[in-house]
Amino acid sequence: MTLRDQLPGPSAAVVTPAGVTAGIAVFDRRAGQLVQQFNADHQFRTASVVKLLIVLDLLWDRGPAYDVPPADRTRLELMLRSSDDDAASYYWDHLGGAAIVDRMVERLGLTHTAGPPATHPGFWGYVAITPSDTVRIYQYLLDSAPASVREFVMGELHLATRNGTDGFDQYFGIASAFDPPFSIKQGWSGFLGASGYRKDRAKPESLVDLVNEALHTTGTVGPDDRTIVAVYTLHPSGTPYEQAYADVTRLTATLTVPGAVRARNGGQ
Repeated sequence: MTLRDQLPGPSAAVVTPAGVTAGIAVFDRRAGQLVQQFNADHQFRTASVVKLLIVLDLLWDRGPAYDVPPADRTRLELMLRSSDDDAASYYWDHLGGAAIVDRMVERLGLTHTAGPPATHPGFWGYVAITPSDTVRIYQYLLDSAPASVREFVMGELHLATRNGTDGFDQYFGIASAFDPPFSIKQGWSGFLGASGYRKDRAKPESLVDLVNEALHTTGTVGPDDRTIVAVYTLHPSGTPYEQAYADVTRLTATLTVPGAVRARNGGQ
């Protein structure tokens, strides 16, 4: 059964900000079904959301204890809590680059996720993904992963810092629209001053938009990680980070999210 098959009826209307391309999937784990979707199979570049695949690939064959060595723990805490790019680049190089994505696609049954363009193998932020596949990743983490893997990864996502290690405020979207408990793995790319792996001076041609500013909010909302939320957005070239931050937060605040407690400011 696909995620689309699980949708009980038409989604509530989604109104996106002017000029913004969005893809959305919201899955209620208690009901076992999607409650809202919009362009859920549209491919976006992952930016830092790919770090979920990196950590799962790293831990995949470490059973039965799935111990995380101290050196890895330090890097992974930074990568998951504060979206550290140096940590992601370290594992991308040491685990085989795009082979990470190939392995996780097969393991998790992802349908629209693919590695970066062959001309840019080192650019992990150019991995293609969809909101639907993002929900599948969280479903694996929450419902199928070994308990120690789930507790470690989700524990770090619940402890996400206000700012990333590059200084960007990562509390847009889920973290501003809803009160705790929530977990987040955010992504941002293309904004002035944003860090990135191996600065790209000549973006390749691709079916996935690698040019316009990207801002993504993914994670869980509510007690016991009740609802999985994946919101991917692309913004017109030159959009300031603060504007995209506000637009994504307002969009996320309009979604149907069972178990959520709306922030007092309504996501403004």
